[in-house]
Amino acid sequence: MSSSAHGVRQARVRAPAKINLDLRVLEKRPDGFHELRTIFQTISLADTLEVAFTPGRRTAIELEDPLGIPDNLMVRSARLAMEAMRATGRLEMRLTKRIPLGAGLGGGSSDAAAVLLALPALVGTALDIPKLSGIAAELGSDVPFFLLGGTAVGIGRGTELFPLPDQPAMPGLLVAPGVHVNTAQAYRDLSPCLTTELQQNKIVSFQSRTWGGSGVDGAANDFEAVVFEQHRGLAILKHRLLRAGAAVAMMTGSGSALFGLFQDRDGVSRARKSLGDEKTFRISLVSRVRYRRMWWRALGEHIKPKLWPPQSRYSS
Repeated sequence: MSSSAHGVRQARVRAPAKINLDLRVLEKRPDGFHELRTIFQTISLADTLEVAFTPGRRTAIELEDPLGIPDNLMVRSARLAMEAMRATGRLEMRLTKRIPLGAGLGGGSSDAAAVLLALPALVGTALDIPKLSGIAAELGSDVPFFLLGGTAVGIGRGTELFPLPDQPAMPGLLVAPGVHVNTAQAYRDLSPCLTTELQQNKIVSFQSRTWGGSGVDGAANDFEAVVFEQHRGLAILKHRLLRAGAAVAMMTGSGSALFGLFQDRDGVSRARKSLGDEKTFRISLVSRVRYRRMWWRALGEHIKPKLWPPQSRYSS
């Protein structure tokens, strides 16, 4: 989209999904959340967000959402961003969903982060990463990661982030079986297993995984143990991905989506064929460099070149 001549500033941006290349659950924290160790990775599957901002004396936020989700994270994100910028005006957003809901892919979180990255560029008021991260953490544990993209370690609730080297550009296949996994129940089922000795072993194993570079050896998702017990079909899908030649196959987040990474595109094609009627998506891993270029390209006419987060050309 391009801006009109009537003061409207518009952009069309993509909000990529994420997978967890590793996920360890430790003890429950005093704030009620669990301590996590995870490796986030952005992937090519993405929602599309069209945003139009018109400066004005009053703030009005409208979202055309095909799913009609009440108290949508995007609306909350927009409201918090406008308040932080002390800006007013009319904001119109239209969302096209491709990322399956409730599958552990972070679609809602990515949509919310996309609003946080796009709005300052359109409004013309800068918000730095610490400010954006604070707003993002208020919206949800996965949201801060989508301000950065690429490959990153997340600890604590997953909001404390550290960059990792980009993963090899392995092609992948994502399977979205449409099974609903109750995340709160998954945590409850996992909690009795979180012994002190086991947690220490997990920390050592996770450290070995992150220090091991970009390989897939030793990757694990703690949720698989309890989720596969409740949903045996997911365990079967993982086995089918491995049998089809995936170098690694794993559930992402608390499920129910699973992914397999392959040595080549032919492997992906064979796996997709073997899965028959299952809902699948071809994916690639999106590096941090690619993620930023995607954003700079989408916001091109509104921003100064190659600054992160994107910096508006309308700001003084």
